[in-house]
Amino acid sequence: MAMKRKLHPLTMWGFFTALAVGVIASDNAQTAVAAIAISALIVLARKESGPWGSSFRWSLIAAIYLLIIRLITGIVIGVPRPGTEVFTLPRIHLPSWLPGIRIGGPVTLERLESALSEGLIIATVIIIFGAANSVTSPKKLLRTLPTFIHQLGTTLVIATSVFPQLITSIQRIKRAQYLRSGRKPSTLSVGIPLLEESLTRAVSLAESMESRGFGISKRTSRYRPIAFEALDLSVIGTGFGIALVMVLL
Repeated sequence: MAMKRKLHPLTMWGFFTALAVGVIASDNAQTAVAAIAISALIVLARKESGPWGSSFRWSLIAAIYLLIIRLITGIVIGVPRPGTEVFTLPRIHLPSWLPGIRIGGPVTLERLESALSEGLIIATVIIIFGAANSVTSPKKLLRTLPTFIHQLGTTLVIATSVFPQLITSIQRIKRAQYLRSGRKPSTLSVGIPLLEESLTRAVSLAESMESRGFGISKRTSRYRPIAFEALDLSVIGTGFGIALVMVLL
């Protein structure tokens, strides 16, 4: 299948960026749900191995929390919207220099729909870029950066890899503690082993970068040049086509 062929590291990022632009420009809940479905299918087909491969799952969790928080704030704090009243909360009167904002009071169906729609758009963008990180390794992206921003790119790659690696380490430590004791480990018991493993990984990374002469020369070497092919351009074009359809619908 064409979807399983090797693509340029920037190809899927271009596709998902176009998808995110389409979701924001359309400002429609239905297109947002469709974008999530497309992202899930692509991650299912092209998920990378490594700590960053679980980025899509964690972005889904973060998006759900964000959606819940947005719904709660939309219910409690917001601009009054006329419509079908669902329920009423106790109202807190604000100073006169905060016109148009209300805490509590009647909550209408239109207000709930607006809060859900806004939260869904933001959550979808988070999910889309989580999908992009799942299908393209940050290390592969580093190879495509120009020389003059290569060190900045290295810093960003290390920074974006920290969170997935921490999640993987926590899961591994909890599994090891459970196998040793037969009991579910507490969150506090993971702290010291996680700190020790993180420091060990940081030292190993520093030694590895030093042994490769990182920062000594401004010139970077590449194993092979990476060029865009017709398939890459067609995938990016498809992303912009989907975005255009989202806006026109």
